[in-house]
Amino acid sequence: MSHIERRDLLRPASGEAPFNLDEVFFSRTDERGVILAGNFVLRRVANYEWSEMLGAPHKIIRHPDMPKGVFWLLWDTIKRGKPIGAYVKNRAKDGLYYWVYATVIPCEGGYISARIKPTSATRDVVEKAYADLRQRETDENLTPEQSSGILLDQVRSLGFPDYSRFAAFTLSEELFARDRKLGRPEDKRLTRFRRMLDLADGLKTETASLIYDFDFSGIIPHNMRVIASRLEPNGGPISTLSTNYGAMSREMSTWFENNVTGENSDFTTIEHSIIDSIFLESTVRILTECSTQLHSERRKLGEVKLEVERDHLNKLAEDYRMKSIGGQTRVGKEAKRIGDSCKTMERFMLGLSTTRVSCKIEGARLKKDRESLSEVITQLNGFQQRIRENLRRIDDKSSDIRMLAS
Repeated sequence: MSHIERRDLLRPASGEAPFNLDEVFFSRTDERGVILAGNFVLRRVANYEWSEMLGAPHKIIRHPDMPKGVFWLLWDTIKRGKPIGAYVKNRAKDGLYYWVYATVIPCEGGYISARIKPTSATRDVVEKAYADLRQRETDENLTPEQSSGILLDQVRSLGFPDYSRFAAFTLSEELFARDRKLGRPEDKRLTRFRRMLDLADGLKTETASLIYDFDFSGIIPHNMRVIASRLEPNGGPISTLSTNYGAMSREMSTWFENNVTGENSDFTTIEHSIIDSIFLESTVRILTECSTQLHSERRKLGEVKLEVERDHLNKLAEDYRMKSIGGQTRVGKEAKRIGDSCKTMERFMLGLSTTRVSCKIEGARLKKDRESLSEVITQLNGFQQRIRENLRRIDDKSSDIRMLAS
């Protein structure tokens, strides 16, 4: 009798089903969620015979503690052809429960769900959030879609702007925690991507600083026009400088919108690409482990053909690996574009410096309102200094991202 088979005999009467940290398991379903295949660990943990599992809906292992909103979000995502990761509490045939971190991935003819045992501190946070959400579903008679909306609010309350960011972080965090507890070296690729994401967050912080300075800079041409109207009713040098500054300010604002705040800006593209790559790389790891474990089990899987399932897993892992490489290339290109944009911005700043110097010259010739113009010059000087320092920090971070993506 094998070690695994002996462990089956020691299965507890209540509580948690035996599921080791170094184990992984998967299931493959059709587009309706009917189980077509899986590995031996799935059968053992769920405690079903193959004849009971194959052809059955995946919900036979659903635990009543799970909020319906989680599954609504899951199906809504995978039906759009996108993968998703989620903490899931399952129930075995004998009533034992087991927590998994599941990645659900669209594949040819249906979906593959690959699972690891979650052990990070986040799992406890999620368990409480699920319990609260499940209670609200009952108390408020929520629809699954309404519940999913509350779930997304919970994700945002944890500091994540959207669910994809939450899934990328938690999946990679679970793999880091798993490696530490198994005494394995830290995953260098995931570490590199997480560092890139930290830098992308830094870019967002610098963006916020730019937004503040640009908002502040809007009062400068207004102040110049007020001074010009008092000193030069019929126009003059200060009026011209005010007009030129306003034109340059508008041009800078257009640049700012296209490259920083826009929905398709370089900054936004970098962040989304890194998040996608973190999730893809994490998923590749789990799929590869599933394939390796399936090969090592070499057990009869009911009507399931081992090599066919390994082909499914390996093909999907290779597809995601190539997508991750494509994401890294995209990140490198966008980071370079940000560096180039910083240089463009520097040229704008040279134009503003010329305006500042011209204002200073005109101010020296004034007999009245000199102090007012000097104040504008001081504002210009402070604005330009802050922008230059901000651009330097952005350029440094984008260079670091480009190096990590190469």
